[in-house]
Amino acid sequence: MKFLVNHIEFDFDDDELTHNEKVDILDDNIGYWDADDEDDLIDEITTASGWCIKSIDYDHLATYS
Repeated sequence: MKFLVNHIEFDFDDDELTHNEKVDILDDNIGYWDADDEDDLIDEITTASGWCIKSIDYDHLATYS
């Protein structure tokens, strides 16, 4: 399945990152993702980013064959 991640909030509370570092991490994870389902999407992003997700807004994109 294809997903378009529109907004994501990571759990940055426990780390001291600069504003620019946080923006870079967010920018790297906004956009199109391939995943089996919502749980897999969250796992994929968590693994790729190294950060736990607090909230996520995405659209499931219809696929046609």
